[in-house]
Amino acid sequence: MTNKQPQQYAIGMVGLGVMGRNLLLNMADHGFPAAGYDKDPAKVEALRRESKERDVCGAADIKEFIGFLRQPRAVMMLVPAGAPVDEVIRDLLPRLTRGDLIIDGGNSHFTDTDLRARTLAEHGIQFLGVGVSGGEHGARHGPSIMPGGPPRAYELVQPILEAIAAQVDGVPCVTWLGPGSAGHYVKMVHNGIEYAVMQMIAESYDIMKRGLGLTDDELGDEYERWNRGELNSYLVEITMQIFRRVDEKTGKRLIDVILDEARQKGTGMWMSQDAMELHVPVPTIDAAVAMRNLSAFKSEREASRKKFARRIPGFSGDRTAFLTRLRDAMYAGTILTHAQGMAQLWKASQSYAYNLHLESVARIWRGGCIIRAKLLEPVRAAFRAKPDLPNLLLDPVLGDAVMARQENLRAVVRSAVESGITAPALMGSLSYFDAYRSEWMPSNLIQAQRDYFGAHTYERIDAKGTFHTQWEKE
Repeated sequence: MTNKQPQQYAIGMVGLGVMGRNLLLNMADHGFPAAGYDKDPAKVEALRRESKERDVCGAADIKEFIGFLRQPRAVMMLVPAGAPVDEVIRDLLPRLTRGDLIIDGGNSHFTDTDLRARTLAEHGIQFLGVGVSGGEHGARHGPSIMPGGPPRAYELVQPILEAIAAQVDGVPCVTWLGPGSAGHYVKMVHNGIEYAVMQMIAESYDIMKRGLGLTDDELGDEYERWNRGELNSYLVEITMQIFRRVDEKTGKRLIDVILDEARQKGTGMWMSQDAMELHVPVPTIDAAVAMRNLSAFKSEREASRKKFARRIPGFSGDRTAFLTRLRDAMYAGTILTHAQGMAQLWKASQSYAYNLHLESVARIWRGGCIIRAKLLEPVRAAFRAKPDLPNLLLDPVLGDAVMARQENLRAVVRSAVESGITAPALMGSLSYFDAYRSEWMPSNLIQAQRDYFGAHTYERIDAKGTFHTQWEKE
């Protein structure tokens, strides 16, 4: 750590947890002097230990911290979403001057980001909502970064963000996405897709473990095979590694001593909620959120198991052939999940005036982030060929890929249903595909029902306008 000099540092970081410290070290490694602040002296001391000879300094006093920064000052926050963000802004505001920049690098709800931007603009302070994905390793070695807000504000920190971001083919995984809360909205959808892909991988694990009887070694080997092909991705890669990890305490595989409950921090739920506001169907993401919630009902599930016990029959067919079908089902489901997520971004871009370039979104997701995957190359190509594509299923390459695998997806879903193994994300993906490609849906009956009990009117196929029928009229 260098000697502390006033106005020496290019950027400041509020929140020196693991993510904040690693981002600061990443910045310093790329030639940008960085200052950190945290109310917890232990975290400041941790930064000092880890920074060694890098051009980094730490402070537990906010006035001292602000004094280290060059003007116009750029201050990034990495604190939990909600009230902590507002608390930091209140602490910073009296110490900043017009033209300074605050960056929220956490997972804030996009509506909160819009409100904060308007409030800060009244004080002459610029504000960026920036999604950061990649976890601890990504923060240190190159995350995917999703900034939104005023373009001039982004230009103040563009060289820093481009330097610290993950690089794919020499291109940084960061770009200005749009005005206002565009960056946090894109990060929210990224996380929703992440929820869904993780849920489908969990379902494949259940099918292979309880349905096929695969051991942990066999599961690790199967995910390794998947990762060598079209399913190549960060999430499949770490899944392969998880099944091979031995628990130091028991000597068992670590996966087998982890409790079967999963929590959520809100971003997947926020995506589902806003999808409903925008009238965009995202059933695979909805299922993933619901299953995380259901997993928390551990005691009720244990009681229900005693009452509703049903033996899961072992798979008796060609195991190799079924594993091929399962792999195809996973690829189709993953495409369908991305189709839902990108369709929501397409609609949000119009509704919230983000003017998103979806090809750029796919490009910056190719490296650093949790959903980075080989699939993002054809996703990017689809939007490069047709920037206004409303749904990835309309792209000939990806649409044909799902069509070629739909029968295997059906076979896997059918096998799961017959066995009593829960696979709602795979089922939701299949239902989404069947509904999206259906020229006719039974929604005419729903219109009739609504008009019958509530006089909500209906539309006809042979005349324009709305109509009402006295259904109980004799």
